[in-house]
Amino acid sequence: MSDLRHALDDYLAIRRALGFKLDRPERLLADFVRHMEAGGIDTITVDAALAWATLPPNGASEWWGHRLSVVRTFARHLHAIDPAHQVPPPDLLPGRSHRATPYLYSETDIAALMAAARGLRSPLRAATFETLVGLLAVSGLRIGEALRLDRDDVDLSEGVLMVRNSKFGKSREVPLHLTTVEALATFARQRDRLCPRPVAPAFFLSLAGTRLLYCGAHLAWLDLVRRAGLQPRSPTCRPRPHDLRHSFAVTTLLGWYRDGADVAARMPMLSTYLGHVHPANTYWYLSAAPELLAIVVGRLEATFGEPA
Repeated sequence: MSDLRHALDDYLAIRRALGFKLDRPERLLADFVRHMEAGGIDTITVDAALAWATLPPNGASEWWGHRLSVVRTFARHLHAIDPAHQVPPPDLLPGRSHRATPYLYSETDIAALMAAARGLRSPLRAATFETLVGLLAVSGLRIGEALRLDRDDVDLSEGVLMVRNSKFGKSREVPLHLTTVEALATFARQRDRLCPRPVAPAFFLSLAGTRLLYCGAHLAWLDLVRRAGLQPRSPTCRPRPHDLRHSFAVTTLLGWYRDGADVAARMPMLSTYLGHVHPANTYWYLSAAPELLAIVVGRLEATFGEPA
């Protein structure tokens, strides 16, 4: 095993101890190390990093930029140990990845998705996806968090979900409204009647009684979007499952602003509920909706007067 591969193992162990999952970076960096080993190179240079990052030659510039950013973080770690390792500058490749524009779902959109789910041929599949859409809309869970829920994680007597080992290794409890608890209880009874001998302890099951996986859920989501008649609002604004989380956050913030609440004081509470590491991650939602921006501008004008 080369010194660079040993260094990669140490780097991944340190980063994971800090809470990073690094599934994709591990695969990319392992490929980068193989590329370096094949060329007989044991010290990271800007030229070597750039040569690997721009593979394949016909790749998208955003993908090249992402590959180089993964190497840059690894190189920065090694440079602190041995300055011979070069750190690629952040502006070396022009392509930058951009966040997708959130597709903010209206109540009508959510109702259409749930109605589309009820029209699925399989009763278990229909109940599963109607409940999944509703839960994502009212809880702000990431879809991966919902799919990883086990039955023991759903405490209907206390009205609480336990989200375990989510992003950055964090776990949290998510309190639920009574109506959500009732909907989950109704679904659980249907699920147990339709699949009395499940293979997995998961709360949401596939037709085979196993845990519902993201790939299957994503394909089903595309079908629900088509059935519900939802259309992209732009090339970068398409209805994704994750956008239900955005919609929940924006709706919560809008409600606080309209009620005259101290949003800054409440933001850490929303961050904790959503499982964000820093409140700054939650503040990004302020720019996600014109309604939010209009309210913020209105407050600033009321405080400081009309702009010159």
